[in-house]
Amino acid sequence: MKITIACVGKAGRAKHDAAQSLIEGYSARLPWPVTIREVEDKKQGGTPAERKSREAALLLAALPKGAVIVAMDERGKSLSSRQFADQLAQWRDHGEQEVAFLIGGADGLDPALAAKARLTLSLSAMTWPHLLARVMLLEQLYRAWSLQTGHPYHRD
Repeated sequence: MKITIACVGKAGRAKHDAAQSLIEGYSARLPWPVTIREVEDKKQGGTPAERKSREAALLLAALPKGAVIVAMDERGKSLSSRQFADQLAQWRDHGEQEVAFLIGGADGLDPALAAKARLTLSLSAMTWPHLLARVMLLEQLYRAWSLQTGHPYHRD
């Protein structure tokens, strides 16, 4: 199964960017093909709703055609690591070829974009910087792979 993470903002801008190092580390460990598509609203300014709308258009353009869309939002559904692994396996077993995770910018995802998602998933009820959300998602994807394959990384 192919994985796309479409996200607002660029990682790796700071020298010795710890988040970028973790993103690269988990991406390298994960046997599933992962594409990270970063988008950036160059217009900036406007109301939060206007920014989210512009970011939504950029994120939509970054999505692979036909992918299962998962919106990442702190108000979304909470899953255990095992439930997340099972959800991914269920999509794979039903013939889905690609899953795309959307991570919004500082104001979150546009509601119209979130409405297109098959699942709205929360990594936590807390709000996290979008770079850390990428790291947390990649770690959970690696953990899901380990659960599906019987790798000893995950321990109940």
